[in-house]
Parts: sequence; structure tokens; C-alpha cells
Amino acid sequence: MAYNPSRARLSPPAPAAPRPRKRGRSPSAPGAAVWRASAYVAPFDHRRRWQDPAGASGRVWQGYHAPHAPVPYRRWVFADEASTSGSDACTIMSYNILADNNARNHPDLYLDVPWDALRWDSRRRLIIHEIRHWDSDLVCLQEVDRFQEIAAEMKNRGYECSFKGRTGDAKDGCATFWKSERLRLLEEDSIDFSEFNLRNNVAQVLVFELNGTQKFVLGNIHVLFNPKRGDVKMGQIRMLLERANALAGKWDGIPIVLAGDFNSTPESAIYKFLSTMKLNVSLHDRRQLSGLDSSEFGLYCSLLNYGWSDEEVRNATGSSNVMVASHPLKLSSSYAMLKVYSCA
Repeated sequence: MAYNPSRARLSPPAPAAPRPRKRGRSPSAPGAAVWRASAYVAPFDHRRRWQDPAGASGRVWQGYHAPHAPVPYRRWVFADEASTSGSDACTIMSYNILADNNARNHPDLYLDVPWDALRWDSRRRLIIHEIRHWDSDLVCLQEVDRFQEIAAEMKNRGYECSFKGRTGDAKDGCATFWKSERLRLLEEDSIDFSEFNLRNNVAQVLVFELNGTQKFVLGNIHVLFNPKRGDVKMGQIRMLLERANALAGKWDGIPIVLAGDFNSTPESAIYKFLSTMKLNVSLHDRRQLSGLDSSEFGLYCSLLNYGWSDEEVRNATGSSNVMVASHPLKLSSSYAMLKVYSCA
């Protein structure tokens, strides 16, 4: 269903209407609009519903009110074995910054977040401040729909950039920034998954040279969010790995680094697929592959036979006759050094 942000945050629509009165009170002047607060307000739902009983349309107008609670503090978890010393070290930052268009069009996903904290003008300033604070050599961003604004800020700080936008009605995409004084872009590739019937997500695959000596491949991806479409998630990740491996082979087997928002948890089958190189999809339900589906179905999945259509198998493995998805890379997870896991 299309979401109309103008209605979501609209105050009572009548011009020059008086402030909403307490329930059961009459307007002070004849013919004035009557506004009554509904008796029900959903828990943790910072919205109020207003209705004009005198109106012919019977429309219900709904407005979002930011809660008074402060924005939660982000808790950082550091890897014990991480080292950034030496000229050969390269620091990489991966960050889903939440597209401004998505934040405005889907406020129902952020009911506990103060509206001022979702405003792009304030978020842009904080995002740039955080990127500047960590001062990474490479910055991989996802859900970027204000690319020109971000790019202008980054160029002022010595970064070059590359952007790949999503197709269809989506307005965001993936963006990669690198310090031109340390890194040189040798080759650039991108994946538009809509060309393979794998939704309209995108990925970037780039070859860099560090300090004029070491070369490596960098992948930047934003995997489909839908928790129930694990087959599509698998297909997108599998294709990224295949494309990165092919590009690394073209440059004499150089190392590969993958970054992005994989929309999967470290305990999920998709995460294990990345580290073990194989996954028999017939042993899993596609709605549970990413570990994000919290529906009651997960409680009973062990009692069911998982039914995969030919199309879903083809999405996940690349062939409708092959039930095992595989990839050629021996990957080491950045979470392996952490005692506390978070979403991948």
C-alpha cells in the first residue's frame, strides 16, 4: 500500500480550526468544526487520530508526535585483535545511513525515534561528523539517496567516490568513498540484481591499489530486507561473491574484502553460508535463512517439510536442479574477533 507522508504528519485539516478540545466538549461557535480525540491510542505508538464528525468524507487524520525519550546511545564493540598500524594497513567503514526518502515514507518503522532525529538536515551533519571522526581510508555507505550532498562533503575531505543507484521506484543506492592520497581505483564493476530477477537491489565491486603497491577487491552491497525471501538474499550474496572472485582472478588472485548491509544475523544460515562456502537449501525454510523472521512460524519450522519452488531454488543456487548453494571464497568474518555478536 502506498504511504502518504503528508497525511501521516498532518494536523487537523480545516483552516483556522481551533485546537482540539477535550472529549465531550462543544465548539465555542456555531458551525465550527468538531474535533474529538479517539478513545484508543496504541501502546508505544506516538500517534493521535483525529476525526471530523461533521465532515462528509468521514476521513480520519493521523499525526505523528515525537516521543520525549532521548535517542538511544550507540554501544561500540571493539575487536581485540584489530590493528591499524603501519603503512600497509587500510581501514574500512561500512554504514547504512537510512535513505531520507525511506525515513519520510515509512515513519511507522521508527515510532520510538524522535522525529527531529530522523530529519535529514540533522542526520546529514551527524553522519558526516561520524565519518570524519573515524577517518577511514574507505567508506562504504548503503541507502544513499542524497548522494550529491554526501559526495560534496566527502570531496572536501579528500575522498573520491562512486555511486550505484537502485532501479525502479527506489531512490537510494550504494556509494563507496576512498582517500585519493592513499588509494587508486583500478577497475569498477556493479551489479543490478533486477537484471537477474532478484529484486532491484544493487552492489558495487571495485579494484583498488593501496600506496601504489598492494591491490585488493572491495565489494559493497545492500541485500534485500524482506525476511521471508531468503532465496533472493542468497542469490544476491552468491552473485556478489562470484563477481568479486572473477575480478580478483583477473588481477592475479588479489585479496577480497566484502562490506555492506547483508540483512542477516550472525547466527543465521546465510551467515554460515558465507563462512562454510556451502549450504543445502532443502534443509532450511527460506523464511528463516536470514534469522530476521520473528513470526510464530519459526517455532514450528522443524516439524514441516520445506517446500522450495523451482524459481526459489534457482534464485538461491543459480539452477533449479541444484539444491546446494556454493561459493569459491574462503572468508574470515570480522565478527570472529568479537565476543558479542550483532547483525551482519
